[in-house]
Amino acid sequence: MFTGIVREVGEVLSVEGDEGGIRIRLRAPGTAAAAAVGDSVALDGVCLTVTEVDDACLAFDAVPETLSRTALSRLVAGDPVNVEPALRAGEPFGGHIVQGHVDGVGRVRATGAEGDGVRVIVAAPPGILRYCVEKGSIAVQGVSLTVAALGDDAFEVALVPHTLAATTLGSLRSGDEVNLEVDVLAKYVERALSLRSRPAG
Repeated sequence: MFTGIVREVGEVLSVEGDEGGIRIRLRAPGTAAAAAVGDSVALDGVCLTVTEVDDACLAFDAVPETLSRTALSRLVAGDPVNVEPALRAGEPFGGHIVQGHVDGVGRVRATGAEGDGVRVIVAAPPGILRYCVEKGSIAVQGVSLTVAALGDDAFEVALVPHTLAATTLGSLRSGDEVNLEVDVLAKYVERALSLRSRPAG
């Protein structure tokens, strides 16, 4: 489990493979120092398993299912990525519950300065937007954010200066694809209500 509080911005060293699967090698000294093979680490919001630890570098394998649901296949050497190790017992819980199970890919429609921060509009599929509510939580590229406004085919988030400095979101531009994960609590509520409405027997 994750919380959407990015601990480090790593740098992609290489991406090898094809649609059948890829291996991502990443430089992330802070995360690598405490990581072991088999650990879960979120890259841009995608939960992956550490397959190799080499000094300040980590390696991960992504299978076709992951590639089809996320924007990981677009990564190239030199790209920055948001990195968050799995939450450990006793650690402070910030953000919101993030599973690292990306629900879909959105596309940045526009960005604009808003005081000291930045307002970002993200176009998203209907299957994402159905779980969004104004002032509710959503993870964008693995970053826990609050939905500032909601439209028929997009939502807006307001990025504060710390988020701009501590994550990759400060470099978002119109047309960029982003991994999205809705608040899992909304899914559980929907499921419970659908079962409750079914006729008995």
